[in-house]
Amino acid sequence: ESDSEEDIYLDEFKDEIDEWIIEALKNMGCATAKAVLRTPRQDLIDKADLEEDTVDGVIATLKAEFED
Repeated sequence: ESDSEEDIYLDEFKDEIDEWIIEALKNMGCATAKAVLRTPRQDLIDKADLEEDTVDGVIATLKAEFED
C-alpha cells in the first residue's frame, strides 16, 4: 500500500454514499476517503452516529476505490 495514491474527497462518492452520511463523516473531521479509513471503525460508529452496517458499507466502498 503506497501513500503515493491520490486521496479522494468524500464528495466524489455521492453516487455511492448517501449525502447525509458524507455530511456526518465530514462533521467529525473526515473529509477524505483516507481520513475515514484511518479512523477506527468504532469511532466512526460512535462519533458520526452511524449504524454499524452503514459504516461497514462506507468502508467497503472507500477501500474498493483504492484497490486495483
